[in-house]
Amino acid sequence: MSQPLADRVALVAGATRGAGRGIAVELGAAGATVYVTGRSTRARRSDYDRPGTVEDTADLVTAAGGHGIAVPTDHLDPAQVRALVERVADEQGRLDVLVNDIWGGEHLFEWDSPVWEHDLDNGLRLLRLAIDTHAITSHHALPLLLRRPGGLVVEMTDGTDTYNRQNYRNSFFYDLAKTSVIRMAFALGHELGPRGATAVALTPGWLRSEMMLDTFGVREDNWRDALDRVPHFAISETPNYVGRAVAALAADPDVARWNGQSLDSGSLARTYGFTDLDGSRPDAWRYLVEVQDADKPADVTGYR
Repeated sequence: MSQPLADRVALVAGATRGAGRGIAVELGAAGATVYVTGRSTRARRSDYDRPGTVEDTADLVTAAGGHGIAVPTDHLDPAQVRALVERVADEQGRLDVLVNDIWGGEHLFEWDSPVWEHDLDNGLRLLRLAIDTHAITSHHALPLLLRRPGGLVVEMTDGTDTYNRQNYRNSFFYDLAKTSVIRMAFALGHELGPRGATAVALTPGWLRSEMMLDTFGVREDNWRDALDRVPHFAISETPNYVGRAVAALAADPDVARWNGQSLDSGSLARTYGFTDLDGSRPDAWRYLVEVQDADKPADVTGYR
């Protein structure tokens, strides 16, 4: 297999499960050395209390053809993040790709609950996990990434800029969190572009994460069994799909054309030609607007 990232070093912050794990694995499949971080380890689960560990993800990266290195890190702790970046600098002397995918707030927001009724502590904790972690990580990691031209920063979020501007996203706190990350990429684009690096915001579509599969009572090998109850789930995609989007961006010598923009896995699949694990190309955000939000019957014809 071609490994266009064989000489690259990546840091996927928040790689324990979900999109972060898929991104780390696909960067590994492209040959990269990938540092994977999170708070869940084989010795101790985080307060998120979900299966999956950073060590598991690192092993998957190596099995895919890269070099996975697990570094347990709480990205709300600047000292831990500083130590993480110093380790990457000491061991590799470079950082080519930074993926800010730290999250862990699914259990903190309340669907369709206005700000005055939403649990305030949970809402503020959600914002810290979604925003502070990304800012802390960028603060410490970007000087290393800027040592060489061509670096890439990917800010992971939920929703495109266009979709989030036109739609209320579940609650005040969730809406603010996911929109703020898009703006982070825009701001970083202005700061990194003149210095030879690129920043983008990236969203998967309807992600078949471990939590989503559990919610619907299915596994990856029988996920279609959920369609009787949730027909629009037919447009869903694996975490590897957005992982392949990141790998394609990292391997693109003209990646600067995307600087500061909001991107999604489906549109990048059309541009770069990659597919999901089943060979399809789900175009979730176009589907959500044209089919689901338009109250049309579920039909993915022409959308995957």
